[in-house]
Amino acid sequence: MMREPWGPFMTRWCARLSGSVVLGLSACGGTPAPVVPAVCEQPTPAKVSSFAQCGPSLDFTPINSYRGEFADLQDAEDAVVMINGGCTGTLIEALAGPVVLTAGHCVGLGDRSFVVFNFEDEPDGDPLMTDGTVIEQALEPDYALIQLDVLPQVAPLKLTTRASERLAIIQHPRGRRKVIAEGRYVDSCNQLVYYSDLDTLVGSSGAGVLNRQGHVLGIHTDGDCDAKDSSTNRGWTAEVIVEASPHLQAADIADR
Repeated sequence: MMREPWGPFMTRWCARLSGSVVLGLSACGGTPAPVVPAVCEQPTPAKVSSFAQCGPSLDFTPINSYRGEFADLQDAEDAVVMINGGCTGTLIEALAGPVVLTAGHCVGLGDRSFVVFNFEDEPDGDPLMTDGTVIEQALEPDYALIQLDVLPQVAPLKLTTRASERLAIIQHPRGRRKVIAEGRYVDSCNQLVYYSDLDTLVGSSGAGVLNRQGHVLGIHTDGDCDAKDSSTNRGWTAEVIVEASPHLQAADIADR
């Protein structure tokens, strides 16, 4: 049974705190349809803040308490990991071997990263804690791949180019236990995917942006969300990451 990591584990987690900010959408009260935020222009640098959120409330649900429209993603959540106590990643399927996909600003090439599976309320999967080596890292696109020393007994997630009207992010905001947030797909352009009303915090960087089928559409890296819900989160698409990666292949995108 997994316990909350502490002692030397906590020291290793706290060694790196990099992440992204919560971002959001525009939401008008009452019956009018939500205003779609402007996207697909030249992205402005995101402001990283540990206190930002999309809209007036922070809508996180502990993964094993979640009963919303993405409830079937319970089969996917075991592949979501916490990295060095400061970022999130996802074990993905690849012909060259499963790897953890995360944001490039979370780690450095050649780093040894500490990866924790199943850090959540009422843990129900493989409580594996292992190290891994960063075999690829870039900032444009903002991604990294970690090859694990030990693979867990969980199914890696598939990559996709297919968006769904609603998206979800399973994540470790601020290095806390695993939670899920859901929101609306806005657009995909300039190698980025945009989504609104989908809360993230520092520590959520590198988390997979999941479509309705539980496949990884992209990874969360940036955003400009505020309490007025007037903008969007964004991340790099799985497609551009595969194009940039020597380890990943076009055939690794299982769902186009």
